[in-house]
Amino acid sequence: MQTVVDHLVYGVTNLDEYIDWFETKTGVRPAIGGAHEGLGTHNALVSLGECYLELIAPDPNQPDPGRPRAFGLDTLTEPRLITFAVRPTGDQSILEAADAARTTGWDPGEVLDVSRLQPNGERIAWKLTFPPDPEAAHNGAVPFLIDWGEAANPATTTPTGCVLDDLMVATPAAADVSAIYRALGLAVPVMERPTARLSAALSTPNGPLLLR
Repeated sequence: MQTVVDHLVYGVTNLDEYIDWFETKTGVRPAIGGAHEGLGTHNALVSLGECYLELIAPDPNQPDPGRPRAFGLDTLTEPRLITFAVRPTGDQSILEAADAARTTGWDPGEVLDVSRLQPNGERIAWKLTFPPDPEAAHNGAVPFLIDWGEAANPATTTPTGCVLDDLMVATPAAADVSAIYRALGLAVPVMERPTARLSAALSTPNGPLLLR
């Protein structure tokens, strides 16, 4: 089993505001991805080379979803790099990746079919997992799983110019998280720290940018 980083999830309170913020910081303007219908969120995307960055926020144009929004967005008060997603490589499937993760005692959750309506009116569909217990994901240090299937990966279709240089994972449960990474074949180092934190170092047309 081998997986690679698919995308980083950067939670923000207001999508339009932080699209402008990211463009000012980097010189690259993220493209509107669309609304996650029924989930109460919407996003914007920008390529980071082999992966991409997702800015995600509560969507004021959707009714209350009747359940907590993903990634703790309901209680978010400032922008934060919340977690990341990995995808299987080659002919391996997301189901195989989920089974590999379970060998460590971590349950990545059910593999779900999800979709999003794009601004051009076309619907894009993919598969992913949401861990049933966010605490089990060690505050974002353990990624969720994603598989684009026949859909184009947004890293290849969104605005370019930024590159992910380094993804840094710190957690007080470094041994447990490292075991999950090994089962997934994920080549991301894990540091033992008292507090869980993700950091991403980007190269951009306007210079380096560190997201936390």
